Amino acid sequence: MHRVGIIPFETKKKAIAILFVTSQTRGRWILPKGLAKKNETHAETCRREGFEEAGIRGIVLENYPLTVLIGKKAGGTMEQVPVTYYPFLVEKQEDKWPDQKRRERHWALIEDAPKVTYREDFLGLIRQFQALTPWIREFAKQHKS
Repeated sequence: MHRVGIIPFETKKKAIAILFVTSQTRGRWILPKGLAKKNETHAETCRREGFEEAGIRGIVLENYPLTVLIGKKAGGTMEQVPVTYYPFLVEKQEDKWPDQKRRERHWALIEDAPKVTYREDFLGLIRQFQALTPWIREFAKQHKS
């Protein structure tokens, strides 16, 4: 079933960092995602999942959706699940959040992301996100000023 997720990021000068969280079952570094609830928009799902899984609040860049197939282990088999990810400018990182006992958080510079998440499905997503960096930087700059 189609899921919705975020690529949480922050910019400082020329650097862009991405926030990863651990998966609940295998402890791998992933990006927050989940199923949209009934009558919930993609932006609302993004904000909810960002807070539940990573304890973050921010702005969804709705103009830059990236849909990829992500491998998900279900019942002993690996299946491909379509996930539409949105860049998500992190404005606040909370100290307490719903999944904090089940997940860890880790910020990585965009160029170091392949060392954190080595799975091909996420690497392709990160490459697509990197291709958008001129627009993402411009958005962050305008928002912060």
